[in-house]
This record gives sequence, C-alpha cells and structure tokens, in this order.
Amino acid sequence: MINSIINLFIVEFVLFLIVKNINKIRPATEEAPPAGPTQEELLAEIRDLLKK
Repeated sequence: MINSIINLFIVEFVLFLIVKNINKIRPATEEAPPAGPTQEELLAEIRDLLKK
C-alpha cells in the first residue's frame, strides 16, 4: 500500500517536470493578432461610403 503511494508521487513528480520543461521549450511570447478597426471606425467607414 505505501509502496503504491510512493510510486504514485514519483510518477506525478516526473510528469510535472516533463510538462514544466515542455512549457519552457515552447515560445514564451505568442504574438497577438494585430488589432483591427473598432466597430465605430467600421460604421463610420460604411457611412462615408454610402454618402458617396
């Protein structure tokens, strides 16, 4: 019983280290998509196009 608990903790610790290292390898900063025009800017552009 105690041997099973110890083995469980060992496996959990190893998995934790694996996930931690994978997260280090992946690029830390993923670029956010460029901010598009706001809703108000789009509506103003549509308004201006309709006036023409």
